[in-house]
Amino acid sequence: MAEIPEARPQTYELPLSGQLRMMIGAFWAAPVRNRVLVLTAALLIVIFSTTYAQYRLNVWNGPFYDSLERRDMPEFLNQLVVFAVLAFTLTLLNVIQAWLNQITAMRMREGLARDLANVWLVPGRALKLTSAGAIAANPDQRLHEDTRILAENTTNLAIGLVNSTILLASFIGVLWAISSDFVFHFGDRSISIPGYMVWATVLYAVIGSMLSNIVGQRLPRLNADRYAREADLRAVLMRTNENMKPITLARGETSELRRVHLAIDNVLEMLRQVAWALTNLTWVSAGFGWLALVAPIIIASPMYFSGGLSFGGLMMAVGAFNQVNLALRWYVNNFGVIADWKATLARVSSFRNALLAMDTPAVEGELLTYREQSDAQGIRLCGVMVYGDPDRGEAGHGIRLREGECVIRPSGRVMINGDPGADRHLFFQALAGIWPWGRGEIGLPPRDGMVFLPQEGYLPTATLKEAMTYPTGLPDGSDKALAEALEKVGLHRLVDRLNDVERWDRVLDKDEEALLSIANAVLRKPEWVIMDDVLEGLEPETRERMLDVLAGLDTSTLVYIGRAEDYLEKFSPTIFHLSPLQQNGKGSQKAAEAKEEA
Repeated sequence: MAEIPEARPQTYELPLSGQLRMMIGAFWAAPVRNRVLVLTAALLIVIFSTTYAQYRLNVWNGPFYDSLERRDMPEFLNQLVVFAVLAFTLTLLNVIQAWLNQITAMRMREGLARDLANVWLVPGRALKLTSAGAIAANPDQRLHEDTRILAENTTNLAIGLVNSTILLASFIGVLWAISSDFVFHFGDRSISIPGYMVWATVLYAVIGSMLSNIVGQRLPRLNADRYAREADLRAVLMRTNENMKPITLARGETSELRRVHLAIDNVLEMLRQVAWALTNLTWVSAGFGWLALVAPIIIASPMYFSGGLSFGGLMMAVGAFNQVNLALRWYVNNFGVIADWKATLARVSSFRNALLAMDTPAVEGELLTYREQSDAQGIRLCGVMVYGDPDRGEAGHGIRLREGECVIRPSGRVMINGDPGADRHLFFQALAGIWPWGRGEIGLPPRDGMVFLPQEGYLPTATLKEAMTYPTGLPDGSDKALAEALEKVGLHRLVDRLNDVERWDRVLDKDEEALLSIANAVLRKPEWVIMDDVLEGLEPETRERMLDVLAGLDTSTLVYIGRAEDYLEKFSPTIFHLSPLQQNGKGSQKAAEAKEEA
Protein backbone atom coordinates (compact mmCIF):
# COMPACT_ATOMS: atom_id res chain seq x y z
CA MET A 1 0.00 0.00 0.00
CA ALA A 2 1.21 3.50 -0.73
CA GLU A 3 2.06 5.32 2.45
CA ILE A 4 0.43 8.63 3.15
CA PRO A 5 3.16 11.27 3.16
CA GLU A 6 3.54 13.57 6.09
CA ALA A 7 2.15 17.02 5.62
CA ARG A 8 4.20 20.10 6.25
CA PRO A 9 4.75 20.52 10.00
CA GLN A 10 1.48 21.74 11.42
CA THR A 11 0.61 22.31 15.03
CA TYR A 12 -2.80 21.32 16.27
CA GLU A 13 -2.23 22.61 19.79
CA LEU A 14 -4.55 25.35 20.99
CA PRO A 15 -4.04 28.01 23.66
CA LEU A 16 -5.63 27.17 27.01
CA SER A 17 -8.67 29.32 26.21
CA GLY A 18 -9.12 27.48 22.90
CA GLN A 19 -8.73 24.11 24.60
CA LEU A 20 -11.42 25.01 27.14
CA ARG A 21 -13.79 26.30 24.45
CA MET A 22 -13.39 23.12 22.41
CA MET A 23 -13.93 20.72 25.31
CA ILE A 24 -16.82 22.71 26.82
CA GLY A 25 -18.48 22.72 23.39
CA ALA A 26 -17.96 18.97 23.13
CA PHE A 27 -19.43 18.46 26.62
CA TRP A 28 -22.45 20.63 25.85
CA ALA A 29 -23.24 18.51 22.79
CA ALA A 30 -22.68 15.20 24.61
CA PRO A 31 -25.63 12.94 25.55
CA VAL A 32 -24.36 12.76 29.16
CA ARG A 33 -24.63 16.53 29.64
CA ASN A 34 -27.96 16.53 31.48
CA ARG A 35 -26.94 13.70 33.80
CA VAL A 36 -23.70 15.51 34.67
CA LEU A 37 -25.61 18.76 35.30
CA VAL A 38 -28.01 16.96 37.68
CA LEU A 39 -25.05 15.42 39.53
CA THR A 40 -23.40 18.86 39.67
CA ALA A 41 -26.52 20.38 41.24
CA ALA A 42 -26.60 17.59 43.83
CA LEU A 43 -22.91 18.16 44.58
CA LEU A 44 -23.49 21.88 45.10
CA ILE A 45 -26.26 21.16 47.61
CA VAL A 46 -23.97 18.76 49.50
CA ILE A 47 -21.04 21.20 49.42
CA PHE A 48 -23.15 24.08 50.75
CA SER A 49 -24.51 21.80 53.48
CA THR A 50 -21.00 20.66 54.40
CA THR A 51 -19.73 24.24 54.54
CA TYR A 52 -22.56 25.25 56.85
CA ALA A 53 -21.83 22.26 59.11
CA GLN A 54 -18.13 23.24 59.15
CA TYR A 55 -19.13 26.80 60.05
CA ARG A 56 -21.19 25.48 62.94
CA LEU A 57 -18.24 23.32 64.03
CA ASN A 58 -15.99 26.38 64.04
CA VAL A 59 -18.51 28.28 66.17
CA TRP A 60 -18.60 25.26 68.50
CA ASN A 61 -14.87 25.81 69.23
CA GLY A 62 -15.68 28.92 71.29
CA PRO A 63 -17.99 27.49 73.98
CA PHE A 64 -16.14 24.15 74.03
CA TYR A 65 -12.68 25.59 74.79
CA ASP A 66 -14.17 28.25 77.09
CA SER A 67 -15.79 25.43 79.12
CA LEU A 68 -12.36 23.81 79.41
CA GLU A 69 -10.83 27.09 80.53
CA ARG A 70 -13.59 27.50 83.19
CA ARG A 71 -13.46 23.78 84.12
CA ASP A 72 -17.24 23.67 83.57
CA MET A 73 -18.06 19.94 83.36
CA PRO A 74 -21.83 20.19 82.53
CA GLU A 75 -21.16 22.60 79.67
CA PHE A 76 -18.23 20.46 78.53
CA LEU A 77 -20.50 17.37 78.29
CA ASN A 78 -23.20 19.38 76.54
CA GLN A 79 -20.70 20.56 73.93
CA LEU A 80 -19.58 16.96 73.36
CA VAL A 81 -23.17 16.05 72.44
CA VAL A 82 -23.26 19.01 70.02
CA PHE A 83 -19.96 17.80 68.55
CA ALA A 84 -21.33 14.25 68.07
CA VAL A 85 -24.28 15.59 66.06
CA LEU A 86 -22.02 17.80 63.93
CA ALA A 87 -19.48 14.98 63.39
CA PHE A 88 -22.18 12.52 62.31
CA THR A 89 -23.68 15.09 59.93
CA LEU A 90 -20.30 15.89 58.39
CA THR A 91 -19.46 12.18 58.03
CA LEU A 92 -22.75 11.52 56.25
CA LEU A 93 -22.22 14.49 53.93
CA ASN A 94 -18.65 13.36 53.18
CA VAL A 95 -19.85 9.87 52.22
CA ILE A 96 -22.55 11.28 49.94
CA GLN A 97 -20.05 13.68 48.33
CA ALA A 98 -17.52 10.88 47.76
CA TRP A 99 -20.16 8.81 45.95
CA LEU A 100 -21.28 11.77 43.85
CA ASN A 101 -17.65 12.55 43.00
CA GLN A 102 -17.08 9.05 41.65
CA ILE A 103 -20.30 8.93 39.64
CA THR A 104 -19.66 12.39 38.18
CA ALA A 105 -16.12 11.39 37.17
CA MET A 106 -17.52 8.23 35.57
CA ARG A 107 -20.09 10.21 33.56
CA MET A 108 -17.46 12.75 32.55
CA ARG A 109 -15.23 9.96 31.31
CA GLU A 110 -18.13 8.41 29.43
CA GLY A 111 -18.81 11.68 27.66
CA LEU A 112 -15.13 12.30 26.85
CA ALA A 113 -14.35 8.79 25.65
CA ARG A 114 -17.49 8.45 23.52
CA ASP A 115 -17.07 11.91 22.00
CA LEU A 116 -13.43 11.28 21.09
CA ALA A 117 -14.24 7.84 19.67
CA ASN A 118 -17.10 9.30 17.61
CA VAL A 119 -14.86 12.06 16.23
CA TRP A 120 -12.02 9.62 15.54
CA LEU A 121 -14.01 7.00 13.63
CA VAL A 122 -15.87 9.33 11.27
CA PRO A 123 -15.34 7.62 7.88
CA GLY A 124 -11.97 8.59 6.43
CA ARG A 125 -10.73 10.72 9.32
CA ALA A 126 -8.61 8.15 11.15
CA LEU A 127 -6.73 7.26 7.96
CA LYS A 128 -6.16 10.91 7.04
CA LEU A 129 -4.83 11.51 10.54
CA THR A 130 -1.81 9.36 9.69
CA SER A 131 -0.58 12.26 7.52
CA ALA A 132 -0.60 14.65 10.48
CA GLY A 133 2.76 13.66 11.97
CA ALA A 134 3.38 13.10 15.69
CA ILE A 135 -0.22 13.86 16.68
CA ALA A 136 -1.25 10.58 15.03
CA ALA A 137 1.02 8.44 17.22
CA ASN A 138 -0.72 6.10 19.67
CA PRO A 139 -4.33 7.35 19.51
CA ASP A 140 -5.28 4.58 21.95
CA GLN A 141 -3.38 6.42 24.73
CA ARG A 142 -5.43 9.56 24.16
CA LEU A 143 -8.71 7.67 23.89
CA HIS A 144 -8.09 5.51 26.96
CA GLU A 145 -5.64 6.79 29.55
CA ASP A 146 -5.74 10.53 28.76
CA THR A 147 -9.53 10.67 28.84
CA ARG A 148 -9.55 8.80 32.18
CA ILE A 149 -7.06 11.18 33.78
CA LEU A 150 -8.73 14.26 32.30
CA ALA A 151 -12.20 13.20 33.47
CA GLU A 152 -11.08 12.34 37.00
CA ASN A 153 -8.92 15.45 37.42
CA THR A 154 -11.56 17.76 35.95
CA THR A 155 -14.15 16.44 38.40
CA ASN A 156 -11.86 16.56 41.44
CA LEU A 157 -10.42 19.98 40.63
CA ALA A 158 -13.82 21.52 39.85
CA ILE A 159 -15.36 20.19 43.06
CA GLY A 160 -12.31 21.27 45.07
CA LEU A 161 -12.36 24.78 43.56
CA VAL A 162 -16.08 25.24 44.26
CA ASN A 163 -15.66 23.90 47.79
CA SER A 164 -12.72 26.20 48.45
CA THR A 165 -14.58 29.23 47.08
CA ILE A 166 -17.58 28.57 49.33
CA LEU A 167 -15.30 27.99 52.35
CA LEU A 168 -13.47 31.24 51.63
CA ALA A 169 -16.70 33.23 51.38
CA SER A 170 -18.02 31.66 54.60
CA PHE A 171 -15.01 31.91 56.90
CA ILE A 172 -13.35 35.11 55.73
CA GLY A 173 -16.18 36.95 57.49
CA VAL A 174 -15.33 35.18 60.74
CA LEU A 175 -11.70 36.30 60.55
CA TRP A 176 -12.75 39.84 59.68
CA ALA A 177 -15.16 40.02 62.61
CA ILE A 178 -12.53 38.75 65.04
CA SER A 179 -9.86 41.27 63.97
CA SER A 180 -11.99 44.15 62.65
CA ASP A 181 -11.21 46.68 65.40
CA PHE A 182 -7.93 45.47 66.85
CA VAL A 183 -5.23 48.11 67.38
CA PHE A 184 -1.48 47.39 67.48
CA HIS A 185 0.46 49.38 70.10
CA PHE A 186 4.14 50.15 69.48
CA GLY A 187 5.31 52.32 72.38
CA ASP A 188 3.42 55.61 72.09
CA ARG A 189 2.16 54.78 68.61
CA SER A 190 -1.02 52.89 67.73
CA ILE A 191 -1.78 51.33 64.36
CA SER A 192 -5.21 50.01 63.38
CA ILE A 193 -5.44 47.47 60.52
CA PRO A 194 -9.11 46.50 60.02
CA GLY A 195 -9.40 42.76 59.46
CA TYR A 196 -5.62 42.27 59.75
CA MET A 197 -6.01 38.49 60.14
CA VAL A 198 -7.69 38.37 56.73
CA TRP A 199 -4.82 40.24 55.07
CA ALA A 200 -2.21 38.13 56.84
CA THR A 201 -3.94 34.93 55.70
CA VAL A 202 -4.23 36.17 52.10
CA LEU A 203 -0.55 37.21 52.06
CA TYR A 204 0.49 33.81 53.43
CA ALA A 205 -1.48 31.95 50.73
CA VAL A 206 -0.40 34.25 47.87
CA ILE A 207 3.29 33.79 48.69
CA GLY A 208 2.79 30.00 48.70
CA SER A 209 0.93 30.09 45.35
CA MET A 210 3.57 32.27 43.68
CA LEU A 211 6.40 30.03 44.86
CA SER A 212 4.53 26.91 43.70
CA ASN A 213 3.97 28.42 40.26
CA ILE A 214 7.64 29.35 39.90
CA VAL A 215 9.00 26.04 41.16
CA GLY A 216 6.53 23.82 39.29
CA GLN A 217 6.17 25.66 35.98
CA ARG A 218 7.79 22.76 34.02
CA LEU A 219 5.39 20.11 35.32
CA PRO A 220 2.60 20.41 32.68
CA ARG A 221 5.02 19.89 29.77
CA LEU A 222 6.88 17.12 31.62
CA ASN A 223 3.63 15.27 32.28
CA ALA A 224 2.58 15.56 28.63
CA ASP A 225 5.95 14.17 27.51
CA ARG A 226 5.69 11.40 30.09
CA TYR A 227 2.30 10.26 28.76
CA ALA A 228 3.69 10.29 25.21
CA ARG A 229 6.64 8.08 26.25
CA GLU A 230 4.31 5.74 28.15
CA ALA A 231 2.25 5.38 24.98
CA ASP A 232 5.40 4.65 22.96
CA LEU A 233 6.38 1.88 25.39
CA ARG A 234 2.95 0.27 25.19
CA ALA A 235 3.05 0.46 21.38
CA VAL A 236 6.46 -1.26 21.26
CA LEU A 237 5.26 -4.03 23.57
CA MET A 238 2.05 -4.55 21.58
CA ARG A 239 3.87 -4.62 18.24
CA THR A 240 6.43 -7.11 19.58
CA ASN A 241 3.71 -9.36 20.99
CA GLU A 242 1.64 -9.31 17.80
CA ASN A 243 4.65 -10.21 15.63
CA MET A 244 6.21 -12.84 17.88
CA LYS A 245 6.23 -15.59 15.24
CA PRO A 246 8.28 -13.72 12.58
CA ILE A 247 10.51 -12.28 15.33
CA THR A 248 11.22 -15.78 16.65
CA LEU A 249 11.82 -17.20 13.18
CA ALA A 250 14.30 -14.40 12.46
CA ARG A 251 15.93 -14.88 15.88
CA GLY A 252 15.13 -11.24 16.47
CA GLU A 253 14.44 -11.39 20.23
CA THR A 254 17.72 -9.64 21.06
CA SER A 255 16.98 -6.81 18.63
CA GLU A 256 13.44 -6.40 19.96
CA LEU A 257 14.71 -6.53 23.54
CA ARG A 258 16.98 -3.61 22.72
CA ARG A 259 14.01 -1.62 21.42
CA VAL A 260 11.91 -2.48 24.48
CA HIS A 261 14.71 -1.42 26.82
CA LEU A 262 15.15 1.81 24.88
CA ALA A 263 11.43 2.56 25.29
CA ILE A 264 11.67 1.73 29.01
CA ASP A 265 14.71 4.03 29.32
CA ASN A 266 12.73 6.87 27.72
CA VAL A 267 9.89 6.39 30.21
CA LEU A 268 12.30 6.20 33.15
CA GLU A 269 14.05 9.39 32.01
CA MET A 270 10.72 11.24 31.96
CA LEU A 271 9.79 9.78 35.37
CA ARG A 272 13.14 10.97 36.71
CA GLN A 273 12.49 14.50 35.48
CA VAL A 274 8.94 14.48 36.87
CA ALA A 275 10.23 13.13 40.19
CA TRP A 276 12.73 15.98 40.51
CA ALA A 277 10.09 18.55 39.62
CA LEU A 278 7.65 17.11 42.19
CA THR A 279 10.41 16.95 44.80
CA ASN A 280 11.22 20.62 44.29
CA LEU A 281 7.52 21.44 44.52
CA THR A 282 7.28 19.51 47.79
CA TRP A 283 9.71 21.98 49.41
CA VAL A 284 7.02 24.63 48.96
CA SER A 285 3.84 22.62 49.58
CA ALA A 286 5.15 20.67 52.59
CA GLY A 287 6.97 23.67 54.07
CA PHE A 288 3.89 25.88 53.96
CA GLY A 289 1.78 22.96 55.21
CA TRP A 290 3.86 22.50 58.36
CA LEU A 291 4.09 26.25 58.91
CA ALA A 292 0.30 26.40 58.87
CA LEU A 293 0.28 24.56 62.23
CA VAL A 294 1.61 27.59 64.06
CA ALA A 295 0.99 30.46 61.62
CA PRO A 296 -2.61 31.17 62.80
CA ILE A 297 -1.58 31.18 66.47
CA ILE A 298 1.31 33.53 65.71
CA ILE A 299 -0.97 35.83 63.72
CA ALA A 300 -3.70 35.86 66.41
CA SER A 301 -1.29 36.00 69.38
CA PRO A 302 -1.22 39.84 69.68
CA MET A 303 -4.99 39.87 70.24
CA TYR A 304 -4.84 36.94 72.69
CA PHE A 305 -2.01 38.35 74.81
CA SER A 306 -3.63 41.80 74.88
CA GLY A 307 -6.80 40.26 76.30
CA GLY A 308 -8.86 40.86 73.19
CA LEU A 309 -9.51 37.13 72.71
CA SER A 310 -10.45 34.36 75.09
CA PHE A 311 -8.91 30.93 74.66
CA GLY A 312 -12.11 29.77 72.93
CA GLY A 313 -11.97 32.84 70.67
CA LEU A 314 -8.35 32.03 69.84
CA MET A 315 -9.35 28.51 68.80
CA MET A 316 -12.18 29.95 66.66
CA ALA A 317 -9.65 32.25 64.99
CA VAL A 318 -7.28 29.31 64.40
CA GLY A 319 -10.12 27.25 62.90
CA ALA A 320 -11.27 30.10 60.66
CA PHE A 321 -7.66 30.78 59.57
CA ASN A 322 -7.18 27.12 58.64
CA GLN A 323 -10.36 27.07 56.57
CA VAL A 324 -9.53 30.32 54.76
CA ASN A 325 -5.91 29.27 54.29
CA LEU A 326 -7.04 25.88 52.98
CA ALA A 327 -9.30 27.63 50.47
CA LEU A 328 -6.63 30.11 49.39
CA ARG A 329 -3.96 27.38 49.20
CA TRP A 330 -6.11 25.23 46.93
CA TYR A 331 -3.81 26.17 44.06
CA VAL A 332 -0.67 25.27 46.02
CA ASN A 333 -2.05 21.95 47.25
CA ASN A 334 -3.29 20.96 43.80
CA PHE A 335 -0.48 22.32 41.65
CA GLY A 336 0.72 18.84 40.67
CA VAL A 337 -2.82 17.75 39.80
CA ILE A 338 -3.39 20.97 37.84
CA ALA A 339 -0.19 20.31 35.87
CA ASP A 340 -1.43 16.80 35.13
CA TRP A 341 -4.84 18.16 34.12
CA LYS A 342 -3.31 20.77 31.78
CA ALA A 343 -1.12 18.10 30.16
CA THR A 344 -4.01 15.73 29.43
CA LEU A 345 -6.29 18.61 28.40
CA ALA A 346 -3.67 19.68 25.83
CA ARG A 347 -3.23 16.12 24.54
CA VAL A 348 -6.96 15.40 24.23
CA SER A 349 -7.93 18.79 22.76
CA SER A 350 -5.05 18.80 20.24
CA PHE A 351 -5.98 15.27 19.15
CA ARG A 352 -9.62 16.28 18.74
CA ASN A 353 -8.61 19.44 16.89
CA ALA A 354 -6.40 17.42 14.54
CA LEU A 355 -9.25 15.01 13.80
CA LEU A 356 -11.65 17.84 12.98
CA ALA A 357 -8.97 19.38 10.74
CA MET A 358 -8.91 16.17 8.69
CA ASP A 359 -12.22 17.16 7.08
CA THR A 360 -10.20 19.49 4.88
CA PRO A 361 -7.02 18.12 3.25
CA ALA A 362 -4.00 18.73 5.47
CA VAL A 363 -1.70 18.60 2.44
CA GLU A 364 -1.98 21.36 -0.13
CA GLY A 365 -2.55 20.37 -3.73
CA GLU A 366 -5.12 19.62 -6.40
CA LEU A 367 -7.97 17.27 -5.58
CA LEU A 368 -9.76 14.66 -7.62
CA THR A 369 -13.42 15.31 -8.39
CA TYR A 370 -15.79 12.56 -7.26
CA ARG A 371 -19.30 12.24 -8.66
CA GLU A 372 -21.98 9.74 -7.75
CA GLN A 373 -23.90 8.26 -10.64
CA SER A 374 -26.37 5.43 -11.19
CA ASP A 375 -25.44 1.73 -11.42
CA ALA A 376 -26.41 1.77 -15.09
CA GLN A 377 -23.80 4.45 -15.79
CA GLY A 378 -21.09 2.32 -14.20
CA ILE A 379 -17.68 3.75 -13.31
CA ARG A 380 -16.35 6.64 -15.38
CA LEU A 381 -12.72 7.74 -15.21
CA CYS A 382 -11.80 10.92 -17.03
CA GLY A 383 -8.25 12.31 -17.19
CA VAL A 384 -7.34 10.72 -13.87
CA MET A 385 -3.92 11.44 -12.38
CA VAL A 386 -3.17 10.46 -8.78
CA TYR A 387 -0.38 12.30 -6.99
CA GLY A 388 1.77 10.30 -4.60
CA ASP A 389 3.37 13.56 -3.45
CA PRO A 390 0.52 16.12 -3.24
CA ASP A 391 2.86 19.07 -2.65
CA ARG A 392 4.71 18.46 -5.93
CA GLY A 393 1.74 17.43 -8.05
CA GLU A 394 2.65 16.17 -11.52
CA ALA A 395 6.31 16.87 -10.86
CA GLY A 396 6.33 14.25 -8.09
CA HIS A 397 5.71 10.53 -8.22
CA GLY A 398 2.25 9.17 -8.94
CA ILE A 399 0.23 7.46 -11.67
CA ARG A 400 -2.03 8.35 -14.57
CA LEU A 401 -4.62 6.39 -16.54
CA ARG A 402 -3.01 5.92 -19.91
CA GLU A 403 -6.30 5.68 -21.82
CA GLY A 404 -7.30 9.15 -20.61
CA GLU A 405 -10.99 8.30 -20.36
CA CYS A 406 -12.65 4.96 -19.75
CA VAL A 407 -16.05 3.62 -18.71
CA ILE A 408 -16.61 0.35 -16.85
CA ARG A 409 -20.09 -1.02 -17.56
CA PRO A 410 -22.18 -3.12 -15.14
CA SER A 411 -21.48 -6.88 -15.06
CA GLY A 412 -18.17 -6.36 -16.85
CA ARG A 413 -14.85 -8.05 -16.15
CA VAL A 414 -12.02 -5.53 -16.01
CA MET A 415 -8.32 -5.52 -15.18
CA ILE A 416 -6.46 -2.29 -14.51
CA ASN A 417 -2.81 -3.19 -15.01
CA GLY A 418 0.25 -1.05 -14.70
CA ASP A 419 3.61 -0.39 -16.27
CA PRO A 420 6.72 -1.11 -14.16
CA GLY A 421 6.92 1.56 -11.45
CA ALA A 422 3.19 2.35 -11.53
CA ASP A 423 1.76 2.36 -7.99
CA ARG A 424 -1.45 0.37 -8.47
CA HIS A 425 -2.22 0.46 -4.74
CA LEU A 426 -2.33 4.26 -4.94
CA PHE A 427 -4.93 4.05 -7.70
CA PHE A 428 -7.01 1.62 -5.60
CA GLN A 429 -6.99 4.11 -2.70
CA ALA A 430 -8.03 6.93 -5.03
CA LEU A 431 -10.89 4.83 -6.43
CA ALA A 432 -12.02 4.04 -2.86
CA GLY A 433 -12.03 7.76 -2.05
CA ILE A 434 -9.42 7.62 0.72
CA TRP A 435 -6.66 9.32 -1.33
CA PRO A 436 -8.17 12.48 -2.89
CA TRP A 437 -5.03 14.18 -4.22
CA GLY A 438 -4.72 14.35 -7.97
CA ARG A 439 -6.46 15.64 -11.05
CA GLY A 440 -9.41 14.43 -13.08
CA GLU A 441 -12.88 13.10 -12.44
CA ILE A 442 -14.04 9.77 -11.00
CA GLY A 443 -17.70 8.86 -11.38
CA LEU A 444 -18.83 6.03 -9.09
CA PRO A 445 -22.10 4.16 -8.58
CA PRO A 446 -23.76 4.29 -5.12
CA ARG A 447 -21.27 3.17 -2.47
CA ASP A 448 -23.79 0.78 -0.84
CA GLY A 449 -23.49 -1.54 -3.84
CA MET A 450 -19.69 -1.58 -3.86
CA VAL A 451 -17.23 -3.83 -2.02
CA PHE A 452 -13.55 -2.88 -1.91
CA LEU A 453 -11.17 -5.77 -1.21
CA PRO A 454 -7.70 -4.53 -0.16
CA GLN A 455 -4.66 -6.76 -0.44
CA GLU A 456 -4.45 -6.92 3.34
CA GLY A 457 -7.86 -6.97 4.98
CA TYR A 458 -8.97 -6.52 8.57
CA LEU A 459 -10.71 -9.02 10.83
CA PRO A 460 -12.23 -7.74 14.09
CA THR A 461 -11.94 -9.58 17.39
CA ALA A 462 -15.49 -10.90 17.38
CA THR A 463 -17.52 -13.97 16.50
CA LEU A 464 -16.71 -15.56 13.16
CA LYS A 465 -20.21 -14.59 12.08
CA GLU A 466 -19.43 -10.91 12.70
CA ALA A 467 -16.01 -11.19 11.06
CA MET A 468 -17.57 -12.72 7.93
CA THR A 469 -20.13 -9.93 7.59
CA TYR A 470 -17.89 -7.05 8.67
CA PRO A 471 -18.51 -4.13 8.87
CA THR A 472 -22.28 -3.67 8.70
CA GLY A 473 -23.44 -7.25 9.29
CA LEU A 474 -26.20 -9.06 7.45
CA PRO A 475 -29.42 -8.91 9.51
CA ASP A 476 -31.11 -11.38 7.16
CA GLY A 477 -28.13 -13.71 6.90
CA SER A 478 -28.86 -17.10 8.45
CA ASP A 479 -26.28 -19.47 9.89
CA LYS A 480 -27.07 -21.79 6.99
CA ALA A 481 -26.17 -19.10 4.44
CA LEU A 482 -22.93 -18.34 6.32
CA ALA A 483 -22.02 -22.04 6.44
CA GLU A 484 -22.70 -22.40 2.70
CA ALA A 485 -20.44 -19.41 1.99
CA LEU A 486 -17.65 -21.00 4.04
CA GLU A 487 -18.10 -24.30 2.21
CA LYS A 488 -18.01 -22.52 -1.14
CA VAL A 489 -14.64 -20.89 -0.43
CA GLY A 490 -13.18 -24.08 1.06
CA LEU A 491 -13.16 -23.10 4.75
CA HIS A 492 -14.95 -26.24 5.86
CA ARG A 493 -13.17 -26.40 9.20
CA LEU A 494 -14.75 -23.14 10.33
CA VAL A 495 -18.39 -24.09 9.73
CA ASP A 496 -18.91 -25.11 13.37
CA ARG A 497 -17.20 -22.01 14.76
CA LEU A 498 -19.60 -19.28 13.66
CA ASN A 499 -20.25 -18.15 17.25
CA ASP A 500 -16.66 -18.46 18.49
CA VAL A 501 -14.95 -15.20 19.51
CA GLU A 502 -11.30 -15.09 18.43
CA ARG A 503 -8.50 -12.90 17.17
CA TRP A 504 -9.14 -14.30 13.67
CA ASP A 505 -6.07 -12.64 12.21
CA ARG A 506 -4.06 -14.97 14.47
CA VAL A 507 -6.20 -18.07 13.94
CA LEU A 508 -6.21 -17.88 10.12
CA ASP A 509 -3.26 -17.81 7.75
CA LYS A 510 -2.95 -15.35 4.87
CA ASP A 511 -4.72 -17.61 2.36
CA GLU A 512 -7.62 -18.31 4.70
CA GLU A 513 -8.04 -14.59 5.41
CA ALA A 514 -8.23 -13.95 1.65
CA LEU A 515 -10.85 -16.71 1.27
CA LEU A 516 -12.87 -15.25 4.13
CA SER A 517 -12.92 -11.85 2.41
CA ILE A 518 -14.30 -13.55 -0.73
CA ALA A 519 -16.93 -15.26 1.45
CA ASN A 520 -17.95 -11.79 2.59
CA ALA A 521 -18.48 -10.79 -1.07
CA VAL A 522 -20.47 -13.97 -1.72
CA LEU A 523 -22.82 -13.14 1.15
CA ARG A 524 -23.27 -9.49 0.18
CA LYS A 525 -23.77 -10.10 -3.55
CA PRO A 526 -22.55 -6.59 -4.41
CA GLU A 527 -23.06 -4.87 -7.73
CA TRP A 528 -19.36 -3.96 -7.87
CA VAL A 529 -16.29 -5.75 -6.51
CA ILE A 530 -13.08 -3.71 -6.64
CA MET A 531 -9.95 -5.76 -5.83
CA ASP A 532 -6.46 -4.54 -4.98
CA ASP A 533 -4.22 -7.33 -6.30
CA VAL A 534 -5.81 -9.77 -3.84
CA LEU A 535 -4.30 -12.83 -5.59
CA GLU A 536 -0.74 -11.66 -5.01
CA GLY A 537 1.33 -14.04 -2.85
CA LEU A 538 -1.36 -16.71 -2.48
CA GLU A 539 -0.98 -20.43 -3.09
CA PRO A 540 -2.05 -21.63 -6.58
CA GLU A 541 -4.89 -23.73 -5.10
CA THR A 542 -6.19 -20.70 -3.18
CA ARG A 543 -6.01 -18.48 -6.26
CA GLU A 544 -7.89 -21.03 -8.33
CA ARG A 545 -10.63 -21.40 -5.73
CA MET A 546 -11.01 -17.62 -5.36
CA LEU A 547 -11.33 -17.21 -9.13
CA ASP A 548 -13.96 -19.95 -9.28
CA VAL A 549 -15.98 -18.24 -6.55
CA LEU A 550 -15.65 -14.85 -8.27
CA ALA A 551 -16.81 -16.39 -11.53
CA GLY A 552 -20.00 -17.40 -9.74
CA LEU A 553 -20.85 -13.75 -9.04
CA ASP A 554 -22.71 -13.43 -12.34
CA THR A 555 -24.41 -10.11 -11.60
CA SER A 556 -21.38 -8.42 -10.08
CA THR A 557 -18.91 -6.24 -11.93
CA LEU A 558 -15.36 -7.39 -11.20
CA VAL A 559 -12.55 -4.83 -11.32
CA TYR A 560 -9.10 -6.24 -10.60
CA ILE A 561 -6.32 -3.69 -10.02
CA GLY A 562 -2.99 -5.47 -10.41
CA ARG A 563 -1.15 -8.16 -12.34
CA ALA A 564 -2.59 -11.69 -12.31
CA GLU A 565 -2.17 -14.03 -15.30
CA ASP A 566 -4.72 -16.51 -13.97
CA TYR A 567 -7.36 -13.73 -13.64
CA LEU A 568 -6.53 -12.75 -17.22
CA GLU A 569 -6.97 -16.33 -18.44
CA LYS A 570 -10.13 -16.94 -16.41
CA PHE A 571 -12.12 -13.88 -17.43
CA SER A 572 -10.47 -12.41 -20.58
CA PRO A 573 -11.17 -8.98 -19.09
CA THR A 574 -11.15 -5.54 -20.64
CA ILE A 575 -7.75 -4.09 -19.80
CA PHE A 576 -6.85 -0.53 -18.90
CA HIS A 577 -3.34 0.65 -18.14
CA LEU A 578 -1.69 2.79 -15.49
CA SER A 579 1.61 4.54 -16.14
CA PRO A 580 3.84 6.45 -13.71
CA LEU A 581 3.93 10.21 -13.83
CA GLN A 582 7.71 9.94 -13.93
CA GLN A 583 9.61 7.84 -16.44
CA ASN A 584 13.06 6.45 -15.66
CA GLY A 585 13.33 8.50 -12.50
CA LYS A 586 12.84 11.80 -14.39
CA GLY A 587 9.82 13.91 -13.82
CA SER A 588 8.00 15.83 -16.44
CA GLN A 589 10.03 18.98 -17.07
CA LYS A 590 6.97 20.75 -18.32
CA ALA A 591 5.02 19.86 -15.20
CA ALA A 592 7.89 20.96 -12.97
CA GLU A 593 8.16 24.32 -14.76
CA ALA A 594 4.41 24.82 -14.53
CA LYS A 595 4.57 24.04 -10.79
CA GLU A 596 7.36 26.56 -10.26
CA GLU A 597 5.51 29.27 -12.20
CA ALA A 598 2.40 28.62 -10.09
